[in-house]
Amino acid sequence: MNRQDAPERTYDVVLFGATGFVGALTAEYLAAHAPAGCRWALAGRDTGKLERLRERLTARHPHCADLPLLRADATDAAAVRELAAATRVLATTVGPYVWYGAELVAACAEAGTDYLDLTGEPEFVDRMYVEHDARARETGARLVHACGFDSIPADLGAWFTVRQLPEGVPLTVDGFMRGGGLFSGGTFASALTALGRGPQTLSAARERRLHEPRLLGRRARGPVGAPRFSRETGAWALPLPTLDPQIVARSAAALERYGPDFRYRHYASVAHLPVAVGGVAAVGALAALAQVPAARNWLMNRWEPGQGPDAERRARSWFSVRFVGKGGGQRVFTEVTGGDPGYGETAKMLAESALCLAYDELPARAGQLTTAVAMGDALLERLQKAGIRFRVADVR
Repeated sequence: MNRQDAPERTYDVVLFGATGFVGALTAEYLAAHAPAGCRWALAGRDTGKLERLRERLTARHPHCADLPLLRADATDAAAVRELAAATRVLATTVGPYVWYGAELVAACAEAGTDYLDLTGEPEFVDRMYVEHDARARETGARLVHACGFDSIPADLGAWFTVRQLPEGVPLTVDGFMRGGGLFSGGTFASALTALGRGPQTLSAARERRLHEPRLLGRRARGPVGAPRFSRETGAWALPLPTLDPQIVARSAAALERYGPDFRYRHYASVAHLPVAVGGVAAVGALAALAQVPAARNWLMNRWEPGQGPDAERRARSWFSVRFVGKGGGQRVFTEVTGGDPGYGETAKMLAESALCLAYDELPARAGQLTTAVAMGDALLERLQKAGIRFRVADVR
């Protein structure tokens, strides 16, 4: 389906939350890389901040002088309905999404507008599926969550790996993540919110299972693995309790290319055992503190949303996700690598996802979709051209 054939809207892409740290980086990327004639706009709740952002963009990109600015609050249902109706694609960086995302998803599902976000919050994704997947299918809207470091490297990396393996056979893929970089204040707030909402997360997952159609004749899983030493990578593998395995498993459930029986596990790759043990302890302590509202609020105030490292620190940051895929008597080693994961590359991934939905020839699918299902090879090609590397390291 080519979204250029959709009913005419005022804008091709609207970036909501543009004045936040990652939002501003996404705006800078669009200013530099949006194609000529792209009708895009900045949106947020503070017109003054939007004007100052436009001034900064114009200083480097004079064509941004007339960039439209749209005022809307994420919790104002009427305002976000108007926003969604005016654009073909709406991308939002405003989290925690469980607090600030629901009205935007609802408005896009109703208007037939493609929606993108950066969430890593399982509760939010499951709630949005239950509440809006059916309507989005009716209107043709594509609701695509986790379009940043959560969870594009894992989702498209697993897809890339599967494409190197035989068809029609059971497949397994393990992903091992390494990196050097800092998270944003918004990411930290989202993580603490998710950790502090364990019962709500479990409840949302149970409700989703009641609404999801059963997968007949095939199986797709994303279980949490056990800590172990990985001979494939020569490092300790610690299971990562992130959204990534769920996203990959949903891609596998939707696409037969993943085979009749597919399993994905997601790990952090740590070279030294003491560091691995310390990492497990730190995550456990953070999860415990997140259960106490006063402690959670104190931690959030230590790093306010909108803050992040400077350009020099971001330039030194990097990530690598190595994949080991097996099936049909074959084993393949692949790798996805890039620069600063929490900021620069996340902004790049969100912006390229928005442009992909706006301009590329894509499968005729609607509802809540993963990046692999909604955009697949088209987005993979865009990211490769943008400097994120997908490569086959070895086949045995």
